[in-house]
Amino acid sequence: MMLYDCRSAADRDRGIAAAIEAAKNGELVVMPTDTLYGIGCDAFSSHAVNSLFNAKGRGRTPPPVLVGSRHTLNGLVLILPKAARDLADAFWPGPLTIIVDHAPSLQWDLGETNGQIAVRQPLHPVALEVLREVGPMAVSSANKTGRPAPLTAAEAQDQMGYSVRTYLEAGPAIDPVPSTIVDVTGDEPRMLRAGAIPLEKLRDVVPDMLGQED
Repeated sequence: MMLYDCRSAADRDRGIAAAIEAAKNGELVVMPTDTLYGIGCDAFSSHAVNSLFNAKGRGRTPPPVLVGSRHTLNGLVLILPKAARDLADAFWPGPLTIIVDHAPSLQWDLGETNGQIAVRQPLHPVALEVLREVGPMAVSSANKTGRPAPLTAAEAQDQMGYSVRTYLEAGPAIDPVPSTIVDVTGDEPRMLRAGAIPLEKLRDVVPDMLGQED
């Protein structure tokens, strides 16, 4: 278990390299995102995903999948709805999670997905560097179930301990507002959770976006 302070240029390079190696080896890493710190692993490693569930101490509720590029989304779905493409173009990287029907051919086991996944490209340079090398990662908030979400990697380390191989510290989360969640799998796109991006801005891009009360 190692914690790297990514506010130092030398430690940042070593930490990112260590996190990439750990994730590719099926181990867990903690890294900053633009909302909270996340605990993540290679989304295609069923062993690693099980380790993530065990580390958090929860059931097999599917974690969101973070990607390093908008183009990665095309490879995760059979058909990408226009609303999803427009929203990703407008708000990624950023605090918008999009629920899509994933391609049935994908060789992963993220839990009880019912054929759907929540995907996001975070706006944080450290996370993006890791994601662009590892590929899609299953990422959840870096806290034990029922405990507060950590605002630093050190806080995450206090909760997760040796279950995580590499911790990347980048200072306190600047804007710990959760991402907005939208679902584009139905006949009409719908906002499921209000978050950092308000409904009005979503409707600027997708005018027929339904709100939580619609």
